[in-house]
Amino acid sequence: MNDYSYEHFDLPVPEALQPNEASPWWNNKADNAWQLTATTMVCLQSVPGLVILYGSMVKKKWAVNSAFMAFYAFAVVLVCWVLWAHQMAFGSALIPLMGKPDVALTEKYLLEQSGDGKVPMADYVFFQFAFAAITVVLLAGSLLGRMNFYAWMIFVPLWLTFSYTIGAFTIWGGGFLEPYIIDYAGGFVIHLSSGVAGFTAAYWVGPRHSRDRHNFPPNNIIHMLGGAGFLWLGWTGFNGGSPLVAGPIAALAIVNTHLCAATSLLVWVSLDMIVYKKSSVIGAVQGMITGLVCITPGAGIVEPWGALLMGAMSGSIPWYTMMVLHRRLVFFQSVDDTLGVFHTHAVAGILGGLLSGLLAKPNLLTMMYGPDKHGPGLFYSLFNGQIEFGFKQFGYQIVGTAFITAWNAIVTSLICIFVSRLVNLRMNADDLEIGDDAAHGEEAYALWGDGEKLPKTPRLRIPPRIPSICCRLI
Repeated sequence: MNDYSYEHFDLPVPEALQPNEASPWWNNKADNAWQLTATTMVCLQSVPGLVILYGSMVKKKWAVNSAFMAFYAFAVVLVCWVLWAHQMAFGSALIPLMGKPDVALTEKYLLEQSGDGKVPMADYVFFQFAFAAITVVLLAGSLLGRMNFYAWMIFVPLWLTFSYTIGAFTIWGGGFLEPYIIDYAGGFVIHLSSGVAGFTAAYWVGPRHSRDRHNFPPNNIIHMLGGAGFLWLGWTGFNGGSPLVAGPIAALAIVNTHLCAATSLLVWVSLDMIVYKKSSVIGAVQGMITGLVCITPGAGIVEPWGALLMGAMSGSIPWYTMMVLHRRLVFFQSVDDTLGVFHTHAVAGILGGLLSGLLAKPNLLTMMYGPDKHGPGLFYSLFNGQIEFGFKQFGYQIVGTAFITAWNAIVTSLICIFVSRLVNLRMNADDLEIGDDAAHGEEAYALWGDGEKLPKTPRLRIPPRIPSICCRLI
């Protein structure tokens, strides 16, 4: 092994790189700087990214409520994360499904070395918070336009605690599936979870007002594209920050991420043009999202040609489930998934997880996880004589899909039933007609005509009185 240390070349260590009390010997300043940058980019995906996207993608009368659901979730997840949820997801095991609840607030804990890289634990805590927050915000996309905000306030910490942390611990934090599942940056933990949980919660909350369900145009497509832009470019930090190292895997993950997203967008738009004879801006955004979701579980462990293939499939298969199957199957029609989160995140997340088990390259797996941690992708196992391990790895990916799907469907249902015993999950019929003004007493625009009720102007019943000047004329 080559020695590239300063001592090997008989060079002095630059003063800026020398360890001191503020920067211990284990702290890699480049990794630390990149991790803080990547974390900020992931946070920007939620605030303002999804806040803008939700606030502009819905009908005008729901703009404030939709944006505020995302804004609130981001805040409450951070508080819960440092008080107990981070340790449940990444702490010492309580049971094979979760870690022991504990705070992640002490100076000693936050400033020690992260177990997964040469950065402070504070970097890792905040990076994983950004993942947890965006998962809940993505889930909200299924519930826009009718969920009681008070029910949402209760639902978020409960779902974070009993659903998200379990998936994160099981696959990433040392749980029983961690040695087996390939999930580079959250295809299962984040996207499959949010898609299944959102669809399940949408069932329990109930549908939007009938007029909203049949007529729900975005109130500002230009702003919608702005929010989508935050989401797309923020994915640089999402997948680029997952190795916790500013190295080759991070660089490859970033290239693959944007390549897959661009390919998926083009395929989705092409299908819209072929079938509906028009290109759709909303369709382009959906295609972008499915591409980003699909590449997430394998961004740093597949080759660029694999990212192109994943983009082609993520632009076509979720398109088919959303634009064709959704309209034909009673199963989909019976649940009002406002923004189609099941298709863009659950379907695309499953697709990405399975394709990662097919296309994961052995040497990239070694660079990311270490030797002999995961079996090669099934495709590569056909050429290196390890076909048994390739099929085994693909089978593990199916097991991960089944576990995350079942856990989120069951636990989300139980949480919704519990919350419904405290407050109504759905706003009442009169408030559904009004929208933001009924929910928050605020409106996004000083305009009327979107189905809202005009306020009743109070009138004083005063008998007519003849002006004094007229009395003189009489």
